[in-house]
Amino acid sequence: MMRRDFIKTAFAGGAGLAFLSCLRGRRRTDLPRRELGKSGERLSIVGFGGVLVMNEEPAAADRMVAEAVDLGVNYFDVAPSYGNAQERLGPALEPFRKDCFLACKTTERSREGSRKDLEESLRLMRTDHFNLYQLHAMTTDEDVDRAFGPGGAMETLVRAREEGLVRYLGFSAHSESAALDCINRFDFDSVLFPVNCVCWKNGNFGPAVVAAATAKGMGILALKSLALGPVPDGEAKPHPKCWYRPIEDDVLSDQAVRFTLSKGVTALIPPGEPRFFRKTVEIASTFKPQTEFEEESLFQSIGGLTPLFASVDPRSK
Repeated sequence: MMRRDFIKTAFAGGAGLAFLSCLRGRRRTDLPRRELGKSGERLSIVGFGGVLVMNEEPAAADRMVAEAVDLGVNYFDVAPSYGNAQERLGPALEPFRKDCFLACKTTERSREGSRKDLEESLRLMRTDHFNLYQLHAMTTDEDVDRAFGPGGAMETLVRAREEGLVRYLGFSAHSESAALDCINRFDFDSVLFPVNCVCWKNGNFGPAVVAAATAKGMGILALKSLALGPVPDGEAKPHPKCWYRPIEDDVLSDQAVRFTLSKGVTALIPPGEPRFFRKTVEIASTFKPQTEFEEESLFQSIGGLTPLFASVDPRSK
């Protein structure tokens, strides 16, 4: 059954008809794809983060995933720490699973805990394997030492790859030192890391990790491309599924997304709010590399902004 025929069949109810009407009124995009490091896999340059469907009704999650697939997205990412995202994303993605690159993660640092995470995630996501499995949120010396030590989570990842439960191995981090340590300790296929214009320019955060990953031929998956900065103390989050202040200005959003996609990344994952996902897809669908002049103009416009991350080791605080 063709993809569009499936969508029409699966969403024949009232809510589904409204969704199809929305699709017909929008320009369909064909997202470019890039290779993930040395794997040979080609991913859409915008990924679908599981937070998008967290706390959504099943029917809404179904529609969001179907829309993403129709827009050309084939890269999906989820984690047990994203609330009920696995329960929502698994059934919604199941009809499209064979044509998608599915990534999952574990915050567990032990072999036993990470194996439990892996098996439960496979069950909830209704799949017999993950294309990519990642150590999640590597931040401290303890995180790295425990995961790579005897009885650590890396034993689970390597064994799972041998068993065919996962195909590629990676990690995510918000700490430069932890990321560089992981890159040096193991031949990972990918790194999931913030590549953001404000952090890059005002915090010198990102260049070292991008350079190290590129030197090893790793795929670079980018987070926080639309992060403007931290939420000031005492202020409420501007969006329920976004813990930082996102870039909302259309011109700056275009510049920020193009900045990230011009830094040699395979793909980026937008903030967890649907409108930022759709905006990012629209920008990426007509992507052209950012020129030096355009980058300098962007840097001038963000001068003085406080970065969400800076190249100061959080373990020293």
